[in-house]
Amino acid sequence: METQDADRARLMAAGLNLIQQAISIYGADLRLRVSNRRFREMFDLPDHLVTPGAGFAETIRYLASRGEYGDVGDIERFVAEKVRQARAFEPHYMERERANGRTISVEGTPLPRGGWVTVYTDITETKAHEQMLRARSAQLSEQLLAHAERLAEANRMLAATNAALAETQRELTEAEARTRLATEMTPAHIAHLDLEERYTYSNKRLSNILATAPADIVGKTLAEVLGPEARARIRPHLERAWAGHPSVFEFTHEPTGRRLRVAFTPDTTGDTGPVRGVYILSMDITEETQARAALAQSRKRALAAQLTSGMAHDFANLLTIILGLQGKLARMPDLPDEAAELVRATQAAARRGGALLDRIGRISGPRELRDVPTDIARLLRELATIAGPSLPDGITLSTSIEDLDRAVLVDAGSLQDALLNLVLNARDAIAGAGTSRGVIEIAARRRGETWFEISVTDTGPGFSDEALAHALDPFFTTRRSEGSGLGLAMVYDFVKLSGGTIRLRNRASGGAQVTFRLPLRPAPDATTPRLVLLVEDTADVRASVREMLVALGHNVVEAADAHEARALAEAAAVDLVLSDITLNGSEDGLTLVRSLREVLPTADIRLMTSLPPTDAQMRRAAAEFPLIRKPFELDALARFLTSEGRA
Repeated sequence: METQDADRARLMAAGLNLIQQAISIYGADLRLRVSNRRFREMFDLPDHLVTPGAGFAETIRYLASRGEYGDVGDIERFVAEKVRQARAFEPHYMERERANGRTISVEGTPLPRGGWVTVYTDITETKAHEQMLRARSAQLSEQLLAHAERLAEANRMLAATNAALAETQRELTEAEARTRLATEMTPAHIAHLDLEERYTYSNKRLSNILATAPADIVGKTLAEVLGPEARARIRPHLERAWAGHPSVFEFTHEPTGRRLRVAFTPDTTGDTGPVRGVYILSMDITEETQARAALAQSRKRALAAQLTSGMAHDFANLLTIILGLQGKLARMPDLPDEAAELVRATQAAARRGGALLDRIGRISGPRELRDVPTDIARLLRELATIAGPSLPDGITLSTSIEDLDRAVLVDAGSLQDALLNLVLNARDAIAGAGTSRGVIEIAARRRGETWFEISVTDTGPGFSDEALAHALDPFFTTRRSEGSGLGLAMVYDFVKLSGGTIRLRNRASGGAQVTFRLPLRPAPDATTPRLVLLVEDTADVRASVREMLVALGHNVVEAADAHEARALAEAAAVDLVLSDITLNGSEDGLTLVRSLREVLPTADIRLMTSLPPTDAQMRRAAAEFPLIRKPFELDALARFLTSEGRA
């Protein structure tokens, strides 16, 4: 970079030296910045006065002392006056006769950041030519000669003005280029729309916000760029801006699912002039909206009851043992069909017990979603298996999925509960219409890069007007004493805590449809097998969890307390630690894993527990480490070990 700067300086100096006029440039600090060889030669200046940094006052003093300005009287007073004029520099053109008899023109132009450029031109020959013309052309009138002289002087002044205008134009061009660069780098869309709803300017950032928008929108209409539906939603705000009133609003662009915040500012010719169009500033606030919805819903939920953790802890441990043993039994080869059916029934009963524990936990404290990698297609297949026995023979349940091949992070249990609630509501609606036949459809699809959407549709009578208005309210039910009124409210609660949206409507062809959108967060890829340090004080639970870890391809070392765990951690190259929070002995699991951070700085440390969400120890642990609640099965453990949060 220094070499390039030196080369550039040499080239500039060479160019200035080719000019026949003398040039000097002084900065705002009254020190020389640049001069050419002609400047030194014209005024016979010593080297130190043509070196960058030379003082203006010192140069004036030198020239005055040599008689450059004639008899100036007090030199110091003369220098002070010149310095004062320089500090209040104004563009000028003048001609003066030097002490050596030569005549020069002096043309000065200020610089935008202070300082000035001065060009000195020797016009001695030009003046001599004018005098000779006057002497040899006595027949010409005095008026004509004077006019010619004024014209020559005006031409020189015009040339100086043109040079100043050219410099101003260059500065304006640079300012416009800087402004354009700033708008194009802004992480928001900046545009201008005329009164015909046609884009006249865009910083080309709209396609970064809306993937469906074209990169070049100048010349296109609002409807062509955003679509007729979005245009219809924007139109009232646009009309308000055309009336001279700025506005800020938010709307959802349905084709992409993006949430946008838009500011319209009227483009007027003055404070009271007519509106010529609208300036637009739009930003993507999708993630902000999701977080805002989840936070608002969390603040609404507060339960006062507290439950003790002892019974829940022991019961969860028993269920973990049952699920572990039954899972091991289910993986045995050549298991008789009757035995396999009993295993499935036992697992189903244990899961129901786990679900009961989970509900108790949710009642006793604020609800926390446990996002885990979830295969939506598999979840829908399992849902169909669970819901199938509860549907009459005449009602069929179908599922479909579109563009959701990769697992997503979502609370799988809450999602399945929500869908089961909707399926049972649809079943009751069809049966309540007095028909024994009907169809329930569950469709899942991806919506752009931001959302995935699930809709549950039935062929029943649809929602009443009252239900459309209040179905999501807690305790609202149309089944009187038969319903709790919490089904749709629980669905709404789950969707809002996830940062999503939900919509109820009646289809034109008949039947009701409930559609909810959830944030699309692709799950991370599975990791390779690791050496796992398993810490659990209950032998049966430890054996069950060990079997699951081995089935997932991991190698396992076990410890029953903190002392054993610390000895194993120091002796083995452990990749992952999975410890229960509650351990026998003086040291609990949370204290243990905190100390293991120093012994195993690169290890993945995770916790498991059967404590309820209200337990203070569980809350401290969950704030520091990923946490899985007991009881759990093989699939849930696999998802937990590859996720970033709790399960």
